[in-house]
Amino acid sequence: RRVDRQLRGRAGRQGDPGSSQFFVSLEDKLMRLFGSERIAKLMDRMGLEEGEVISHSMVNKSIERAQKKVEENNFGTRKRLLEYDDVMNKQREIIYAKRRHALFGERLSLDVSNMVYDTCFNIVNKSHEFKDFDSYSQDIMRILTIRTLVSEEEFKSKTEDEIVDITFEKCLENYKLKSSNIASSVLPQIKNVFKTQSATYKNIVIPFTDGIKTLQVTADLEESVKSEGNNISTAIEKGVTLAIIDDFWKEHLREMDDLKQSVQNAVYEQKDPLLIYKFEAIDLFKFLMSKINKDIVSFLLKAGIDSGANNIKEEKPISEETNLQTSRASDIPDANPNQSRQKQKAQPIRTEKKIERNAPCPCGSGKKYKKCHGK
Repeated sequence: RRVDRQLRGRAGRQGDPGSSQFFVSLEDKLMRLFGSERIAKLMDRMGLEEGEVISHSMVNKSIERAQKKVEENNFGTRKRLLEYDDVMNKQREIIYAKRRHALFGERLSLDVSNMVYDTCFNIVNKSHEFKDFDSYSQDIMRILTIRTLVSEEEFKSKTEDEIVDITFEKCLENYKLKSSNIASSVLPQIKNVFKTQSATYKNIVIPFTDGIKTLQVTADLEESVKSEGNNISTAIEKGVTLAIIDDFWKEHLREMDDLKQSVQNAVYEQKDPLLIYKFEAIDLFKFLMSKINKDIVSFLLKAGIDSGANNIKEEKPISEETNLQTSRASDIPDANPNQSRQKQKAQPIRTEKKIERNAPCPCGSGKKYKKCHGK
């Protein structure tokens, strides 16, 4: 009936009086799935011919009953889909809140501290349960880039919370020292750019790398000078957090789609797929958050200025970029003349139109081309 009302709205004009009439075949999918077969047999006994219009109350009631069953099925499908989406919606709210804090700078420093603590807790929790001191030493060196803070005897004798607190405090101390070193190293170049070209450039781009991936960090030139380079660490935190969250969230969405398809087989085991989906989704999301925290903390503690690139680049204002794009191509010098020659050579060679064999000869003799100049 919902589709019928849509069809009426499309076919008629709003506000104009009128009427509508629908014709349904007994062989239609709606009638075949939900209609009664005895209706078709009854019509055959009554001697009705193929294609003849049937208007009988019994047929109309049968169609109404079929429509109600279809609506019930569609309602159940939409309700089930909403229940699955509620699971994703809760995860989406957490990720978007975390991303919003990084984007607008709200609670960014607090979020970084929490991520450092969670990473330290996961490292200690994994190794302290089995008293595996070697695994703890390797993990804090590989992820946090700090040396072992306790001896093997202390690691086995102290509680898990004590080891976590020691690791967390040392990790934060290293990060603050690293941020101040980065600020002091780039500040002279920033002041030089601000002194000489502050009227031309508004932002600066500083490349940072952890040895595996490189990130271009954009910072405000004037603010960098006023804050003595302290806003550089904030810009790094913002850029790293946004990039890593986006990458892992896209992978997580694909994993959730695969999970939604795979849990449907639980029906054959007489289990509720939605319940299994919720339990598995919780584990996947916990694993996602631990990966995000570990990668962000690892990059922040390992990142340094990329020595292979030009250390600081000036970012042109939007107005200048627009002027460059609208300038004529003839005004821009060719950086590689050999490349332009290759492009000219790669152009297709144009030939004259081919004359068919049986066409009249273009010389005007009246003969076919194949018997004249094409002989």
